[in-house]
Amino acid sequence: MGISRDGWHKRRKTGGKRTPLRKKRKFELGRPAANTKIGPKRIHVVRCRGGSKKYRGLRLDSGNFSWGSEAVTRKCRILDVVYNASNNELVRTKTLVKNCVVQIDSMPFKQWYETHYGLPLGHKKRGAKEAESSPEEDPTTKKHSNHLQRKLDSRKSESKIDSHLEEQFNTGRLYACISSRPGQSGRCDGYILEGKELEFYLRKLRSKKGK
Repeated sequence: MGISRDGWHKRRKTGGKRTPLRKKRKFELGRPAANTKIGPKRIHVVRCRGGSKKYRGLRLDSGNFSWGSEAVTRKCRILDVVYNASNNELVRTKTLVKNCVVQIDSMPFKQWYETHYGLPLGHKKRGAKEAESSPEEDPTTKKHSNHLQRKLDSRKSESKIDSHLEEQFNTGRLYACISSRPGQSGRCDGYILEGKELEFYLRKLRSKKGK
């Protein structure tokens, strides 16, 4: 028996059986779930009804993630699946689906922030000797032209970021939510969690750890 998306094989609300009026049709078919995992990119093309195509992402390891408050998007590596509202089994097996919460590499966004604002982000406090030995790593000590320096100074008033987000930059991992459908589009894109939404998911993760 194939996977079917019809409704006529179901019982009535009262519990009575329905008489099937026809056999299965092509427009009622369903296919097995993609169960996209984290790994080297592997996508299968599926030919659908009408000649359209779906891109079945079987394994994906990166995607385009957006930092909404800064209006910037970067390609980031996906490191781990940490939360899924629908099923904990999908977290255990590290399955990528729409709306699951993942951890991504913070480096692309950190590099953008430091060049855009000329301020350090996610640096652990170093000793004076370490700072002297590697001055070029610190964007605040880097020499700029007068024009660029004025531009960076004008941006500094907008450089404040959420304290929860700053903590994540220190660890090198950001919480993000997947907004694309990896099993349909073959892409794993999403956005960084911020503000009330981030607080909500942090509470959920803490309660999950406490159990």
